[in-house]
Amino acid sequence: MAQKEVSLLITGMTCAACANKIEKGLSKMEGVQEANVNFAIEKTKITYDPDQTSVQEFEEKIDKLGYKVVHETQTFDISGMTCAACANKIEKKLSKMDGVASANVNFALENVAVAYDKAQVAVRDMVEAVHKLGYTIKPQTSKEETANDKEKEIQHQTGKFIFSAILSLPLLWTMVTHFEFTSFLYMPDLFMDPWVQLALAAPVQFIVGAQFYRGAYKALRNKSANMDVLIALGTTVAFFYSIFLGWEWYQGGQVGMPELYFEAAAIIITLVVLGKLFEVRAKGRTGQAIQKLLGLKAKSARIIREGEEMEVAIEEVLVGDTVVVRPGEKIPVDGKISQGQSAVDESMITGESIPVDKKPGDAAIGATINKNGLLNIEATKVGKDTALSQIVRVVEEAQGSKADIQRIADKVSGIFVPVVVVIAVATFLVWYFIIAPGDLRSALVPLITILVIACPCALGLATPTSVMAGSGRAAEMGVLFKGGEHLENTRSIQTVVLDKTGTVTKGEPELTDVLVAPGFEEEQVLSFVGSAEKNSEHPLAEAIVKGVEQKGISLEALDDFEAIPGYGIRSVVKGSEVLVGTRKLLKSKSISMGAFDEKMTTLEEQGKTAMLIAIDQQLAGLVAVADTVKDTSKAAIKRMHDLGLEVIMLTGDNQRTANAIGQKVDIDRVIAEVVPEQKAEEIKKIQSEGKKVAMVGDGINDAPALAVADIGMAIGTGTDIAIEAADITLMRGDLHSVADSVHISSKTIRNIKQNLFFAFFYNSASIPIAAMGLLAPWVAGAAMAFSSVSVVFNALRLQRLKLEGRGE
Repeated sequence: MAQKEVSLLITGMTCAACANKIEKGLSKMEGVQEANVNFAIEKTKITYDPDQTSVQEFEEKIDKLGYKVVHETQTFDISGMTCAACANKIEKKLSKMDGVASANVNFALENVAVAYDKAQVAVRDMVEAVHKLGYTIKPQTSKEETANDKEKEIQHQTGKFIFSAILSLPLLWTMVTHFEFTSFLYMPDLFMDPWVQLALAAPVQFIVGAQFYRGAYKALRNKSANMDVLIALGTTVAFFYSIFLGWEWYQGGQVGMPELYFEAAAIIITLVVLGKLFEVRAKGRTGQAIQKLLGLKAKSARIIREGEEMEVAIEEVLVGDTVVVRPGEKIPVDGKISQGQSAVDESMITGESIPVDKKPGDAAIGATINKNGLLNIEATKVGKDTALSQIVRVVEEAQGSKADIQRIADKVSGIFVPVVVVIAVATFLVWYFIIAPGDLRSALVPLITILVIACPCALGLATPTSVMAGSGRAAEMGVLFKGGEHLENTRSIQTVVLDKTGTVTKGEPELTDVLVAPGFEEEQVLSFVGSAEKNSEHPLAEAIVKGVEQKGISLEALDDFEAIPGYGIRSVVKGSEVLVGTRKLLKSKSISMGAFDEKMTTLEEQGKTAMLIAIDQQLAGLVAVADTVKDTSKAAIKRMHDLGLEVIMLTGDNQRTANAIGQKVDIDRVIAEVVPEQKAEEIKKIQSEGKKVAMVGDGINDAPALAVADIGMAIGTGTDIAIEAADITLMRGDLHSVADSVHISSKTIRNIKQNLFFAFFYNSASIPIAAMGLLAPWVAGAAMAFSSVSVVFNALRLQRLKLEGRGE
C-alpha cells in the first residue's frame, strides 16, 4: 500500500477537545493510516493511501466538523515601522482581510508571519494593503539577504546621525553656554544669530526629520497615531515658534537676543536618530542565535553519483544520495551510515562532549562533526527536513510569536499616543490660560516636552527583544521553546510529571549484577550465559550479551538452543546444559536455589530483573538486568526541588520497580502501572488539584499526556526529536533541561517586566514633571532615546544568561 504524508494548518480550534474531535474524524476515513492533530500549533499531520482518499476530502471533512484549513503560511519583511502602534496597525489590517487566519507582527524582527488561504487572498493583496498603510513590505527571502538589508540600514542610520550631529553641535554649544557654571566658555556671536541657527536647524528638521513627517502623515491618513506623530508635532512646534521669535527680534519687537528653541528641535531629532541607530545595531545582535545555528550548516557536500565522486552545493543533495564525509568534516545532511566507522561529535545536538562511536546502520545528524574515520552516509533528510533546520524553524517561530504579556503592551500602545496628545494639549491650555496667561513660550515648552518624552517606541521593543534573546539563548542551551507563550508560561508550573523509561532512566536495559555460586568462576559462568543468550531476540538477552562482551569475555558456539516461553532458555554450550530463567524454570528441573532465592528477591525489590543460572543441573549463580537511571537524573531532580517544584513519576512499570527507581532519585510521588491511554487522565487529576503541570516524556508514546499538560516537554536526542508533539523540546538527553527551561523562562519574564518599566512607567512618570515645566525639551529627547536603548541592551543581557546548578 502506497503511503503519503500531508500537513494541514487548521484554524478555529479552541481547546484540546477540538483537536481530538478532528483527529477522530480523520482517523475514521478510509485510507487513513494515522492522523495526529497538534492543538498548540494548530496543525494536523495525516498519513494516508492516496489511492483511497485525497487532501481535498480531508479539507471537506474538517470543514464539516466546523473548522477551517489554512493553505499557506508566509513571512514578510516590513520596513517603515517606528513603534508598537505601527505594528498593531499592520496586524489589524491583515487580520481583517478575508482568507487571513492570523497575522503576527514582530516589531523587533521587523517582519510579519501570515497564515492564509490562498484560494481567498493572494500575496499581492496583502502587500497592497500594507503599502496603503504607508509601509514597505516584501516576502522574506534568504537570511543572508535580510542580514545585508540590516547592514545597509545601519550604514544609512549612521550617515544620518553624523550629518545631524555636525549641524546640531553648534546649537548644543549655544545652549550649554546659557548656564552660569559654563559662562566662561567662548561663544561666537555668529552662533547666537537667529538666522544662523535657522540655517543649522532646518536641514536637521526637514532632511533628517523627513522620516518622522512621512510616518506621521501616513499614520494620520489612516486615522491612527504613532511615535512619528509625537516627534513631528513636538519638533515642528519648537522650530516654527523659534522662527516666530526670530522674526519678532528682526522687526525690533524684542530687546536683546530672543530665547530660541532651534537647538531643542535639532537635538531631539539627533538623539532620536542616535537611539534608532543603537536599536538597529542591538536588534541585529538579538538575532545572533539564528545566525549561529545557520552557521553550523555545511555549505557543500561530497556525493557519489553514477560511480563518480563530486562536490555539490548543499542545496543540490537529494534523498538517497551517498554522501562521503572525511575526518574533520561536518556531516552535511541527516542520514544512515552505509559504510565506515568513526567517532562523531554530536555536542551541537545533545550537549554531550564525548564523541559517539558510529558504525554501519547508525543514524548520522547533519552539522555534527566526523572526528577520525571515513564515512559513507545515505541521505535520508535534506534541506528543511534536517534536524538542524527544524531547530532553526522552532527558534524562528518562538522569536516571532507573542507572549500574553506582549498582547497587553500592544493594547496599551494602541491608545497611548492619542492619550498623550490630549494630555499635551490640555497642559498647553492650562499654562496659557491659567498658570501663565498669554505667555505662549511658557505654554509651549511643557507641550513640546510631553510630546517628545512620551514616545512609545521603547514599548514596542520591550517584549519581543527579550523573547528573541531569551529563546535564542535557550536554543544554545538545548531548550527549544515553540512559542513566546510557552516561554512565558513555563515559569508558572508547580508540578513536573516525568515519564520513567528514557526520561529518568536510559531506556536501555544493562547488565547490572552478577552473583556466582561456590565452585564456579565468574568468567566461566558469564561465558556460558552470554553464549546461551546470543541466539535470543529478547531485549534482556541483548543486554546480557552486550554486558558480557564489554567485560572482554569470549562467547562460544552453541550445540543446541531452546526458548521456553514464560520460563527462560535452555541451551548446550561446549557439551554442558545451560539453563537461564525464572524460579519456575529451576523448580521444573528440581534444582535447589538455596540462598539465591532471597538474593533474587532483594534484586527485584531494587527494580531489577534477575535470572537464575544452572549449569549441568547445578545452580551456578544469577545475573540481573535493569534499565539504569541516567547519571544526571538525581542532580536534575534536586534542582527542580530547589526551584520549589513537586516531581512525580508516571510509568507503566509495576509498582515495585517504579518505587525503587523513585527512591533512588528522590521522586516525591510515584504513579505506576498506568497504560499510555490513561496517562492523560492522570495529568488531569493532578490539574484538578489546582496545579500547573508540566509533562516530560519522549514526545511520541506520551503524546496524549503532553497535549493535556499545561506545558508539554519532549526530551530526547537524535534526529527524531518530536518537535511537533510538545510545547518545548529538550534537545539534551537529561533532566537538567527541565530546570533549565524553568530558569530561562523566569529570567526572561523578569527581563520583560524590567523592559516594560523602562518603556512605559519611566516615560509616563516623566509626563507630570514635563507638565509642570521642570523638564527641558532636549532633556526629554535624551530620556526618550535612552528609554529605547536601555530596553534593547537590558534584553541583550539574556544572551549571557548562566544556568544555575549545572555550571554553565
